[in-house]
Amino acid sequence: MTISFGTFSKLTAGLMIAAVVASCGNKEQVKTSAPATTASATKAAEPIVFVNSDSLVNNYNYFKDIKDRLQAKSKKAQQDLSSKGTAFQREVAEYQQKAQAMSADERASTEQRLARKQQELEAFNQNASSALANESAGENEKLYDKVAEYLKAYAKEKGYKMVLTYSKSNPSLLFADESLDVTTEVVKGLNDKYAKDKK
Repeated sequence: MTISFGTFSKLTAGLMIAAVVASCGNKEQVKTSAPATTASATKAAEPIVFVNSDSLVNNYNYFKDIKDRLQAKSKKAQQDLSSKGTAFQREVAEYQQKAQAMSADERASTEQRLARKQQELEAFNQNASSALANESAGENEKLYDKVAEYLKAYAKEKGYKMVLTYSKSNPSLLFADESLDVTTEVVKGLNDKYAKDKK
């Protein structure tokens, strides 16, 4: 059984962060249609910043925790399937050894039983894969919500109108001065909030 967690790949995480930060920038622009004041003019002069999504997913403890949990579940499901598959192969081998000595009715009955077991094994594989994919999708949505909520507050607090994302696997941002990289600050804030939420 091959269980893939593509939704948690760096590419998807990069796309997710890009969508979150783009929505932060868009919502901020809609909200700032009030008359300009000295404070808002100062905020508008703030630089555009970016977050390295590769670093974010590698260092955000919430992401690491859900990834570890899902990998553990995947490993257990694979072990269960392997164990059931080995037992089934043993039964098939025993049947093949005894088939010559069996009556036609016994052979037909055993073959039907083995066919049912094979179908059950395939259903177990599909159900386990489906359950893990659904859980992975649910966790991905929670991850998106946590990052979106944090970045909205972060952008408002700092006065940023736009936060871009960078990822080697999805290099839509080809160059940016390193002084505009706020990844470390964002990861620290996310991890501090996650640590408080866990208590």
